Amino acid sequence: MAAVIYRNPENVHQPVAGYTHQIEVREPARWLVLSGQIGMRPDGSVPADPVEQIEVALENLRRNLDAAGMGVRDVVKLTFLLVGENEEGEPARRRAAFDNWLGDHKPAMTLLYVSRLASPALRVEIDAWACQDNGDS
Repeated sequence: MAAVIYRNPENVHQPVAGYTHQIEVREPARWLVLSGQIGMRPDGSVPADPVEQIEVALENLRRNLDAAGMGVRDVVKLTFLLVGENEEGEPARRRAAFDNWLGDHKPAMTLLYVSRLASPALRVEIDAWACQDNGDS
């Protein structure tokens, strides 16, 4: 059975947000690697608001996880790619969107600001790694 161990070493600063410094996965496990999900709805529309794009991208991640028989609690790593400057109140709104999606789950996370994504309309891309017991034990 796969074991997932979450660690925040005492000799490293405490996480500055809702993440874990390191996650060890002991085999056997099913791994799911997700391509970057963007804030595009199934109808092809992209909201102008970057935080709304985050919410849509997170929902796209959830739908991908569901399709693989996994859930948010199986996510071990998230990478956020953001475009643009922080507008007033945006960091708090962004953090609330992350917290709403994650609940009390704290995967490893990285947040990067980039100059642009595949289309000028896109302000957010989120990729993820998930793992789950493969059921072979």
